[in-house]
Amino acid sequence: MEPTIIIDAGHGGYDNGASYEGRREKDDNLKLALAVGEILERDGFPVVYTRTTDVYQRPIDKARIANESGGDYFVSFHRNASPNANTYSGVQTLVYNDSGVPAELARNINEQMVQVGFNDLGVPVRPDLVVLRRTDMPAVLIEAGFLNTDADNVTFDQNFDELAAAIARGIEQTVGTGSSSGTKSFGVQVGLYRRYENAQYALNELLNKGYNGQIREWGQYYAVIAGQEPSIEAARNLERRLAAQGYDTLVVNL
Repeated sequence: MEPTIIIDAGHGGYDNGASYEGRREKDDNLKLALAVGEILERDGFPVVYTRTTDVYQRPIDKARIANESGGDYFVSFHRNASPNANTYSGVQTLVYNDSGVPAELARNINEQMVQVGFNDLGVPVRPDLVVLRRTDMPAVLIEAGFLNTDADNVTFDQNFDELAAAIARGIEQTVGTGSSSGTKSFGVQVGLYRRYENAQYALNELLNKGYNGQIREWGQYYAVIAGQEPSIEAARNLERRLAAQGYDTLVVNL
């Protein structure tokens, strides 16, 4: 069975998000979220929507819907805005932590959106965002161009179908054919260190507690990873056990 994708249209109801010359972020978010979800469903992926109409939800409510759905990946749709119109241009995909599955998902989505005509503004880390911090599954938040930049609105409107297809491709190339396919394995990151010696100490502590683990070099850091699970569901079960023991956890793609 294919993994379930939670699709979240940001803002809604009395919360318009950003506004510019009568254009409201909440409307663009919902339109794009529904279009991407339709493509994913057509391609055989189960999809759960946090909202399909113009209703307000607190960010914690969005996270709760996602967690209670049992879904495997969470993708939130937004549009950016700057203090002054027509100052910045481009797309970003935000993550809680720039490593593992969320980082891979974010970069794949960005790479696909660039093909539609946007500038790539990277993958900012935003641990303060509730929908990234409180979701139990790998989560990203897409900023699909600047709402108050005319050039980005032209790209968003004129290439809308291509944009939706691009985001869906970015998601699908990350999740592959599903967590039950055996083509991917998942672990739980329990530490990220600048010094290898510190990572080795943390790994030994993990092994002494009865877990299997490894050290992965990611950029300038050394990540301590517990487990090597065949499915994201198994990794999330392991994550819950580790979190209960006081670890700061993050499911990662191995």
